Amino acid sequence: MAVPKKRTTRAKRDSRRANNSKRVTVQLVNCPQCHEPKLPHHVCKACGYYGSKEVVEVK
Repeated sequence: MAVPKKRTTRAKRDSRRANNSKRVTVQLVNCPQCHEPKLPHHVCKACGYYGSKEVVEVK
């Protein structure tokens, strides 16, 4: 089993973990049917359309 020869410093450890805390901003696109903002490649929650087809019936 591999065992480290030297202890990893706090700075080295924390700088390696720093990328985990970065957040990616959510990109929104306008629905081609109702022009409401929605996530790309998802069904629109306002009108139920995906592309040019209605896939979910919205009340």
